[in-house]
Amino acid sequence: MRYAFEDYVIDSDRRELTRSARRIAVGPQVFDLLLHLVRSREHVVSKDELLDAVWAGRIVSESTLTSHINAARKAIGDSGQNQRLLRTIARKGFRFVGDVSEIASRCAVASTEPDAPGKTIAEAPALPDRPSIAALPFLNLSGDIEQEYFTDGVVEDIITALSRIRWLFVIARNSSFTYKGRAVDVKQVGRELGVRYVLEGSVRKATHKVRITGQLIDATTGAHLWAERFEGALGDIFELQDQVTEAVVGAIAPQLERAEIERAQRKPTESLDAYDNYLRGMAHLHLGSRESIDAALGQFNHALMRDPNFASAYAMAAWCYFWRKVNGWMTDRPGEIAEGARLARRAVDLGRDDAVALSRGGHALAHLTDDIAGGIALLDRALVLNPNLASASFLAGFLRTWNGEPDAAIEHFARAMRLSPLDPELYRMQAGLAAAHLFAGRFDAASSWAEKAFRELPSFLMVVSVIAASHALAGRPDEAQRAMKHLRELDPTLRVSNLADWLPIRRPEDLATFADGLRKAGLPE
Repeated sequence: MRYAFEDYVIDSDRRELTRSARRIAVGPQVFDLLLHLVRSREHVVSKDELLDAVWAGRIVSESTLTSHINAARKAIGDSGQNQRLLRTIARKGFRFVGDVSEIASRCAVASTEPDAPGKTIAEAPALPDRPSIAALPFLNLSGDIEQEYFTDGVVEDIITALSRIRWLFVIARNSSFTYKGRAVDVKQVGRELGVRYVLEGSVRKATHKVRITGQLIDATTGAHLWAERFEGALGDIFELQDQVTEAVVGAIAPQLERAEIERAQRKPTESLDAYDNYLRGMAHLHLGSRESIDAALGQFNHALMRDPNFASAYAMAAWCYFWRKVNGWMTDRPGEIAEGARLARRAVDLGRDDAVALSRGGHALAHLTDDIAGGIALLDRALVLNPNLASASFLAGFLRTWNGEPDAAIEHFARAMRLSPLDPELYRMQAGLAAAHLFAGRFDAASSWAEKAFRELPSFLMVVSVIAASHALAGRPDEAQRAMKHLRELDPTLRVSNLADWLPIRRPEDLATFADGLRKAGLPE
């Protein structure tokens, strides 16, 4: 469940506090304290109740409780003097007094049934008909919070390697990482993600050495299947990742052919410095804001300076330019489109066997050069290389939406959501579903999915345009005009006449539907 107040959202499932879709760092006990107060907002919470809820009844000092209350206030822009949201009730306790709205969990799975758009599935996903695994974020034992990105990157590459094994169903990194920083029950993880196996472990990085430990658990029974420790020089990190991958695969299916294991052993780059920049860039890219995309592009460019043959870094840099284009953020449109296209072409040339490079590079190339058919071919190849890559599925869904295949697109979005049901990029999948339903003539479903995406990223220009058009076409002029007002604030230059220059919509009837809806909502010609 998510609880929204002012421009903050506290997500109990992902254990995240965000403001305007940007993450706010809080300690686990501060998070638990704030969450408990928000959930208990109908009554005053005593100090004893807080101690039971946050510290499980352990004895803590008055100063500890006070410092945590102050930290919670600071996280939400409050203070002991203002007490705008979190009020101290003399001799009684504390109460959260802000207006709170409750939002359903992000775990909703897209319905592909035309007569039930927007329907959510509350029950746990069924186990696939093949071996399935989720790799949870490993613990960072380095004693340095700045090394979190390195630990996360190690696990991300293990997930990528596992995903290349065709008979293995692998939950995407973005969903498994929603458990980061949480004490978890692997049986519950297995139920929530719909997998049989769970991989967990730790990474310790010190000077020039690194140690990776891992254990594989059967989530249906809780039984430990395998545990191992791998140590080596920091320069051997990719070899250590390969060893972990090979051991996990061997524990799941001892009969696995050696050729399949070798296909899982591909290094993204030989340069650790480039890899470092790439991981930092990825951390920024998923946030989706203008500032975060600028920061991501800078990191990818640094990666390319250190390794000029790093295909995935070219693809992600190109994708940053695509994201600038689709949100109206380009300041030198011809120059930026040309540079993005150059990067995308380099990505797909270097990354012919790299699903990440083909999917992000191919998608960017389709948008920046108006070659939807070519982009679809590259996305299809990425899915052949890695059928478990959630981003390839939802990006293929977008291109099929623009190509006039809304029902095929919806199937791609649904699969991406199944592969990564807790994905931080879920708003992008919801946005794609909204556009696909709009072109299929299901305007209520379109507005429903678009508004879900809007709650996560209000600056997503395409989402706001679909909200305006779908409400207008469904006969809801007030909602359409409100959305149009926001749309005009985001991009005052957008017109009905330049829609085709903004989004590569191939079918004339789809472009006509979109233009008609936006025209009715108040977009100038």
